Amino acid sequence: MKTKVGVWIDHRKAVIVTLSDHGEDTKMVESNVEKQAGRIDGQRSTEPYEAHKVPADSSRERKFTGQLNTYYDEVISVIRDAGSILIFGPGEAKGELKKRLDKVQRGDLIAAVETVDEMSDRQVAAKVRAYFKK
Repeated sequence: MKTKVGVWIDHRKAVIVTLSDHGEDTKMVESNVEKQAGRIDGQRSTEPYEAHKVPADSSRERKFTGQLNTYYDEVISVIRDAGSILIFGPGEAKGELKKRLDKVQRGDLIAAVETVDEMSDRQVAAKVRAYFKK
């Protein structure tokens, strides 16, 4: 049996379930990505020249994207031996991981990309088992 991997992913963490001849293994990868900073809602600054103290949107976006790419590369390093990959999750991260896998020539291993809501680690493992059992 070739190794089958299911990845539940969002921008905060990835839960990776690996199914192989040796059994089932679950790992978690934390992103440590800083959420994009912004002003506190409903409050205006009373300081002059506040705009000079806040980094430009483009530099914050580049930093955020760089942190996400590092996170996706870490996830890819965990699933590098996979023969088939199921990617699922609630937001944009699943599509971004798929693009990253395509970029490193591993996109042909993707069995499916599905949208699902928040799940516990046990629910993730059960979904991966059920998907690859059929």
